[in-house]
Amino acid sequence: MPLIIVLSLLAIVAIGTVCFLDHPSFGRLPRGQRLERIQKSPNYRDGQFRNQEPTQQLTSDKGLLANLINFLFSKPPRLRPDEPLPITHPQWGETDRSEDCIAWFGHSSYLLQTAGQRILVDPVFYDAAPVSFVNRPFRHANAFRPSDLPDSIDVLLITHDHWDHLDYRTVKELRERVQHVVVPLGIGEYFEYWGYPAHKITELDWDDSTALGPQLTIHCLPTRHFSGRGLHPNKTLWASYMVQTDTACIYIGGDGGYDGRFRRIGQRFPHIDLAILENGQYDKDWAYIHTMPEQLGQVVRDLNPRRFITVHHSKYALAKHPWDEPLHTEQDVARQTGMPLVILQLGQIEKL
Repeated sequence: MPLIIVLSLLAIVAIGTVCFLDHPSFGRLPRGQRLERIQKSPNYRDGQFRNQEPTQQLTSDKGLLANLINFLFSKPPRLRPDEPLPITHPQWGETDRSEDCIAWFGHSSYLLQTAGQRILVDPVFYDAAPVSFVNRPFRHANAFRPSDLPDSIDVLLITHDHWDHLDYRTVKELRERVQHVVVPLGIGEYFEYWGYPAHKITELDWDDSTALGPQLTIHCLPTRHFSGRGLHPNKTLWASYMVQTDTACIYIGGDGGYDGRFRRIGQRFPHIDLAILENGQYDKDWAYIHTMPEQLGQVVRDLNPRRFITVHHSKYALAKHPWDEPLHTEQDVARQTGMPLVILQLGQIEKL
């Protein structure tokens, strides 16, 4: 009898796991012609996408299980702010469509307006994990909803498929308001699965470009990271972007550790008006896949933009550094490099 009970419990757990992983929010792996295109990519080898430089995801000797336990149960001081962060709900009706501006919604979600084009990047307005009690946002930092966005979004731009950058519920709610979707290779499968028409989706490999009208070109560029939201890692690509319009050249860094790509991108695009850079959720235990604080200054020097902004902070505690350490880091980098820093307040529309 005990063996039967154990086997029954195991069967229940197995069935529950299969049902859980079958939820639409996990997306769908690329197939058919999309998979054939992926398999021809120079960045796809041995069944996975690869970084340009060899990259260990974990750089400590603790092992995956020890790292997971530390992440879930270690509670260093000052992971979260003691008081709610100030927020503003943007009033897009008061903004001239011709003005270049940005509104940041915390972490890596922001709306960029340039040359009359509204570009929404990595919007996560609900859950940054498969279950809501994981990756809880800071108090009041999850106050934004799709209703805080304009009625029409020209481009929805996704850097990679991690839960804190691609939120199923958010993109489902935005479907009728989005004119076009630009994603790295493979992520188009998610959007078709979630009801977006194929003709609205453009998938790019590193060094591909797409012109969306006469005033907007988006270049897909490398970064040093990884992908996956289920049991199959690196089946979709991760990316950074350069957005070029008649009025600006804007770098969108996405997630990724430091390597030589920043210098190469700076050489290829010698007149970057604004760089939006990852700064937060780093740790010495995964030092190759996120930018460490001591590397941010070199990133700015390599790109040499006229101004820079940092994101990937001020909403979640996905690493063990103090919540406001990235805010001090960006100030230090601005002083050290002499590069002007644009400081954003949550939800406030800032002119560029």
